[in-house]
This record gives sequence, C-alpha cells and structure tokens, in this order.
Amino acid sequence: QVQLVESGGGLVQPGGSLRLSCTVSGSIFSFGRMGWYRQAPGKQRELVVAETNGGRTNYADSVKGRFTISRDNAKNTLYLQMNSLKPADATVYCCGGVAACSNEDYWGQGTQVTVSS
Repeated sequence: QVQLVESGGGLVQPGGSLRLSCTVSGSIFSFGRMGWYRQAPGKQRELVVAETNGGRTNYADSVKGRFTISRDNAKNTLYLQMNSLKPADATVYCCGGVAACSNEDYWGQGTQVTVSS
C-alpha cells in the first residue's frame, strides 16, 4: 500500500518561509499527478498547486509568485517551498496524488502550518 507522509509544517511569522515535504513510500513515478492542497476548518479543500509527471503545474492564484512545487525523484519526495507567508495561509496542508494507472487517489495525513507573530 502506497503511503504519503508530509513533514515540515510549523509556526512561522508573517513574511517567513517554510518548506513542506511529502515522501512517497513507493515510487513517486507511480503517480501521474501530485500536488499540495489545504483545508481550513469548515471549508472545502482547495488546490494549492498540482503538477503532472510531465512537469505541467497549476498554481492557485493566491499563492502564485510565493509558493513553488518541486520534487526529488531519487528521494521519492515532493516539496512545497512557501515564501512570504501570510496569516491567511495558515491551515492544514495535505499532499495528494493520483495513481497513473488506476486513477486512485492517495492522501497524506496533513501537516499544520501556523502563521502568527
């Protein structure tokens, strides 16, 4: 069973930076599409950024120019570099992937990002 495990969340001051990591227990290449999502209490989960294996990316307008998705295929790890963080960015961030062959969705357990002075 493939698992996604996030890490890197924490407390940061407004304007600060964090880098989230999502490590895949199997091969990152088993996913045709991976991305980062966030969900605030009482709100729907929203896309932060997604990318395909071909390298196409789709960023939410609210994070364009501040957040960057990247990956290290050798480490089977997806990253989210978050700069210029705002209090509005504070919530739980989840890593998700769609399996390339089965189209099955996989999700991590989430990591909390808190932006506060």
